[in-house]
Amino acid sequence: MKLTSTAFAPNGEIPMAYTCEGDDKSPPLAWSDLPPGTRTLALIVDDPDAPDPAAPKMTWVHWILYDIAPSAAGLPEAAAQPPSGAREGLNDWKRTGYGGPCPPVGRHRYFFKVYALDTSLSFAHPPTKHQLEQAMKGHVLAHTELVGTYARRGAKR
Repeated sequence: MKLTSTAFAPNGEIPMAYTCEGDDKSPPLAWSDLPPGTRTLALIVDDPDAPDPAAPKMTWVHWILYDIAPSAAGLPEAAAQPPSGAREGLNDWKRTGYGGPCPPVGRHRYFFKVYALDTSLSFAHPPTKHQLEQAMKGHVLAHTELVGTYARRGAKR
């Protein structure tokens, strides 16, 4: 599987438009080479460097989507609504939807991860990252990731 964005290169800087200092819109994403048997896809975007890359204490979740149809080749820029049939999980702001990079200190890494699943998933309420990962266990056919970085212009260090 491959995951790319026309907005930033692998390990490159995420443009300000996709952050809290800009329009806070989601970047365009494209995936390809899904394995045979893929029934749905899941997307998790998180930051393992929170709150400070010099002393990370948690992984901050920025976006969760699941039950994405394998026929979707990606997500457009500013994907305010999930693709048809897809559902959203809760990010660490306790809401659904994309929340862009907004690191308080230093340059953080943001992992955009796509998982090919052999099943669809069902939740009574929007799941957390932990709940989604638990439900995906034993159903991941393949996964890929794209890492971008960002440091706020007004942040310390």
